[in-house]
Amino acid sequence: MKRREFLLSSGATAGALGLGGFGFAQGAQELTIQPASFALRDQVTTGMVSLSADAPPPVLYGKQGEVMRLPVRNTLPDYTAMHWHGLRIANKMDGVPYLTQMPMGEGELFTYEFTPPDAGTYWYHPHCMTMEQMAHGLTGVMVIAEPEDVGFDSEQVINLRDFRLDEDGAFLPAHTQRGAARAGTFGNVHTANWLQSPVYDHAAGSLVRLRVVNTDTTRIYKLHLDGGAARIIAWDGHPVEIDLPMPSADEPLLVGPGQRVDFAIAMPGSEGESVAMMAKLPGQPAKAMASLRAIGSSAGRDLKDLRPLPLNPVAKPDLNNAELHEFVFGWTPEGGEPNNGFCGSLGYNFWSINRTPWPGDAAEGAGPLATLDLGKSYVLRLRNESPNLHPIHLHGLAFVPLRSNLRKLPRLMTDTMLLLKDEVVEIALVADNPGDWAFHCHVIEHQKTGLTGFIRVV
Repeated sequence: MKRREFLLSSGATAGALGLGGFGFAQGAQELTIQPASFALRDQVTTGMVSLSADAPPPVLYGKQGEVMRLPVRNTLPDYTAMHWHGLRIANKMDGVPYLTQMPMGEGELFTYEFTPPDAGTYWYHPHCMTMEQMAHGLTGVMVIAEPEDVGFDSEQVINLRDFRLDEDGAFLPAHTQRGAARAGTFGNVHTANWLQSPVYDHAAGSLVRLRVVNTDTTRIYKLHLDGGAARIIAWDGHPVEIDLPMPSADEPLLVGPGQRVDFAIAMPGSEGESVAMMAKLPGQPAKAMASLRAIGSSAGRDLKDLRPLPLNPVAKPDLNNAELHEFVFGWTPEGGEPNNGFCGSLGYNFWSINRTPWPGDAAEGAGPLATLDLGKSYVLRLRNESPNLHPIHLHGLAFVPLRSNLRKLPRLMTDTMLLLKDEVVEIALVADNPGDWAFHCHVIEHQKTGLTGFIRVV
């Protein structure tokens, strides 16, 4: 196919499944993208987008090494396509319109079928009409379980995201020119699983796997846990192989759009005590985004009971024989409107990679930012020449940060690198998945106004 030929867990309550007990085991039914309504605050907000008419997108469950078959039907008047963020799957299943598939029109069905090679915490979202559909709710979590039990008593999924609402609960514009040219347009209603500070019950003294996912279009969360004993066990889906310091109120963990973190938590032993996921929001005291409440008599378990998570089969780059490619992220020296075909444009360009803005999903003649040889190791130097932060996401491949000019980076396998102001980061990878892989900022307003492209592996 040529690129331009196109014009669910055990727990103390149902809440332990993650989204009010609403989980979905793959292969069971068709996933329908549809209009939705939900009470994000006191009033019901209409004009939302979900896989249910009255609930958030469900947690999708699969298992490492087992085939997943996910038929997705679009019932919206707008076009769409579904991307499975972080999964190293076949290129034709990646869900990027004009790059890997034709956008899905109203009433059309596309069946995604793939075998996840990695266990971990991932997520899904549209890659067509991206800003409108994501901002209105279409972001969901995907859990890929390890083949064998890894020792937790229960788990909890927390899907963090904002919505922009007026006083009557109606949507405000999802984006603004001012926001797109800066850090993005922020929401004013901060939710976890579409709820305001929900509380989930888990057995006292039990071991809980907390999966935290930032599916926001803009916000970089500053997170820490309050209460209980915990440690970080996975980052962006992949098990950590080193001891990481736990974040605190003074030194929170930065989790950019698209990023995920898994904690192992030993619940308090006394009923009624809680562990809170805290976020520091600008101009406000730290807020409990969600809490885990201990119930019942103590199970008496300890974090020492847990074995390390089994590593995913990601190839380690050969740094002695790695080829270097450089990428510059910043504002664009030229404006214009990208040609996104059926997938929507914000109407302007502000951003660029290597000082050239993305001409659009449906633009003719746009080649890859780099062409990598299958099986070879590479170092990518990512330079942020702007004062804004950029979570840079690479589809289909996993990479490891090597070094930064501003901070010490732990070598954690990932698919999304949060670049700080004026930061230069080198990352390393093995180009072991053939295809054209989208490479973009996950602040969606930046992505849709020039800060995107693709890398080809052949």
